[in-house]
Amino acid sequence: MKKFIKPFLFLALIVLASCDDVIDVEVPNAAQRLVVEASLDSQKGTMGNNQTIKLSTSTPYFNTSINNTVTGASVKVTNINSSVEYIFTDQNDGTYTISNFVPVINDTYTLEVIYNDEVYTASETMIAVPAINRVEQSLEGGFDDEVLDVTIFWDDPEGEENFYFIKFYEEGDLFPSLEDWSDEFSNGNEMEEFFENDKEDDDGNITEFLPGDVVDISLYGISERYYNFLQLLIEQYDSGGDPFSSTPAEIRGNCINTTNSDNYAFGYFRLAEFDTVNYTFE
Repeated sequence: MKKFIKPFLFLALIVLASCDDVIDVEVPNAAQRLVVEASLDSQKGTMGNNQTIKLSTSTPYFNTSINNTVTGASVKVTNINSSVEYIFTDQNDGTYTISNFVPVINDTYTLEVIYNDEVYTASETMIAVPAINRVEQSLEGGFDDEVLDVTIFWDDPEGEENFYFIKFYEEGDLFPSLEDWSDEFSNGNEMEEFFENDKEDDDGNITEFLPGDVVDISLYGISERYYNFLQLLIEQYDSGGDPFSSTPAEIRGNCINTTNSDNYAFGYFRLAEFDTVNYTFE
């Protein structure tokens, strides 16, 4: 029996050593594209004059060291109804700013970006939003009746088709929670949306809201087209890691390359009025 032990150990060492071989997998990279972050949002009750548009380029997924900011582009927004043009100033860090923009509810605006001798355009309408009526905390509005939740309420305009985007942000978090809503089944009624903390800590415990926690909640009025875009975006974001979710797909916004249609851009040009509240749990 002993005469078989040494050959067996030798063979086992060979197998284990072979497991240390490094396999290089070449990951294909997509073509670099312009990324347009153009959310011209105006808080209810303010002038909305200060606006920023950010331009960058797409980067390989595993490369985080590339400087992908876009400078030297020409950025212009035009109010189609009044023909007023707004020229955004290049800040040489990928942002383009303006301090005299005038948002007008229900007016249509176009965006024009000229970059690398190619012209990108988009069009969107400025959408109004109802005021947030009130904010309430409770133990009954969420899925778990043993943890605190917070709810906002607003009146949906009667006889109109309205779409909403809601952003919940808890102070200290890296990213906000996003929700999309339409008034398809609640037109003209008081609408509500609740937020319940369902994040897990390192030990797998739910980090519920406690007295003194602070959240910012913003309600945006958005177009139907942006609502449809947002639905797809949120669906893919929320299904990350879910083996039963649909296969992720490329989501295109409303920015069109009129010079070369094959070299389309990522991102979206939107205009929205929003109302916001800052709430501290009691």
